Amino acid sequence: MATKPTNNPELLKLRDEIDGIDAEIQRLINARAECAQRVAEVKLEARKSGLEDAVFYRPEREAQVLQRVMARNSGPLDNEDMAKLFREIMSACLALEKPVEVAYLGPEGTFTQQAAMKHFGQWAKTKPLLAIDEVFREVEAGAVNYGVVPVENSTEGVVNHTLDTFLNSNLKICGEVELRIHQHLMIGKNTQQKAISRVYSHQQSLAQCRKWLDAHMPHVERIAVNSNAEAAKRVHSEWNAAAIAGEMAAELYDLDIIHQKIEDRPDNSTRFLIIGQQYVQPSGNDKTSLIVSMRNGPGVLFNLLEAFSKHSIDMTRLETRPSPSGSWAYVFFIDFKGHLEEEHVQKAMLEVRERAVEVKVLGSYPMAVL
Repeated sequence: MATKPTNNPELLKLRDEIDGIDAEIQRLINARAECAQRVAEVKLEARKSGLEDAVFYRPEREAQVLQRVMARNSGPLDNEDMAKLFREIMSACLALEKPVEVAYLGPEGTFTQQAAMKHFGQWAKTKPLLAIDEVFREVEAGAVNYGVVPVENSTEGVVNHTLDTFLNSNLKICGEVELRIHQHLMIGKNTQQKAISRVYSHQQSLAQCRKWLDAHMPHVERIAVNSNAEAAKRVHSEWNAAAIAGEMAAELYDLDIIHQKIEDRPDNSTRFLIIGQQYVQPSGNDKTSLIVSMRNGPGVLFNLLEAFSKHSIDMTRLETRPSPSGSWAYVFFIDFKGHLEEEHVQKAMLEVRERAVEVKVLGSYPMAVL
């Protein structure tokens, strides 16, 4: 039955106002896109003249724009929702200059793909790869502009494969993404809940949902696979299995979510790194990552940390991994707040280099905005 058109004059007036605002928003978005096109032309001319490289994507610039969007937001949309809208506008405008090509740890439907889309927007060209070292190689070869790899989870800790790959790579960290991880239990269209005898997921997701599974599915076999997306793909055609994965995987493989947010910790989140070949300028709210090799001996870690404390540098992470050289030697992965171009960071780095056997800077980059 057709809905009767409203005759409420106040409602009609508000709708007219919305139509006028929409038209103005559309005009301004296109004006921004035209400006982005002119920026691309200027960059290309500068490159032809040998004045500078035509770098189309500037991580620090995008971080600054999003920070300003959130700072001046007055509601009723919250800061993050407003920033997400601008992220997509920026992604579309950048695609007019030159689409960003991004490799990520796949397959399609993984949380890493979700992180890539969150950081680069829907207009980025994404390419799934099946291993972390493949993502590194693709970026190193210049086949894509950037890569996205997981580095740590708030529940299960660091992704050692990512850290170890940095030891032999010349790539830089150009940014980071923090993604709230919600795990869902899903089944195929032909699966009966009472018939579920096994559940597939990545080993980290199984670990993140251990208590829920113990309480609700104690006798169901848990099978670890390479990714949550692979788990979702498997159960699409199985009648007695379920998968633990994210919402994107459920949509991609046409599965029904039967239990939402089954992760044991509600604050469960994963941090992802953006890897590339460019040096990133300061954004005003940055983080720096290092690999530091130290000589074995008493007090070496204390001496290393003292340099950061002395110059009031906030260290956000410290991880230890075996050194490739063997002989029971270790290297330290360090994250701290600040950019290499800041004076107090330079002073601290000078002391660190004096005390360490080797220091490898993985990059200074904007802290996650979204």
